[in-house]
Amino acid sequence: MPIYEYVCSDCQTKFEVMRPMSQVSKPVACEHCNSKRTRRAMSRFSASSGGQPVSGMASGGGCSGCSGGSCSSCGGSH
Repeated sequence: MPIYEYVCSDCQTKFEVMRPMSQVSKPVACEHCNSKRTRRAMSRFSASSGGQPVSGMASGGGCSGCSGGSCSSCGGSH
């Protein structure tokens, strides 16, 4: 089951909720103030595949640490 991030419009608290994709747009109460005035937040994520290109990424794109530059952490020299 995916974890979604939400932000409360009343108290600005950010919180996570594990819920089925079918319920992602249904209202959820804020964990801090119990308000139903919440909205889904954009989540940041990372993907790793042991140095191999991840689906949807261009080959040789580097890693997030070097942003496509040259570094030893991903073995890239772009």
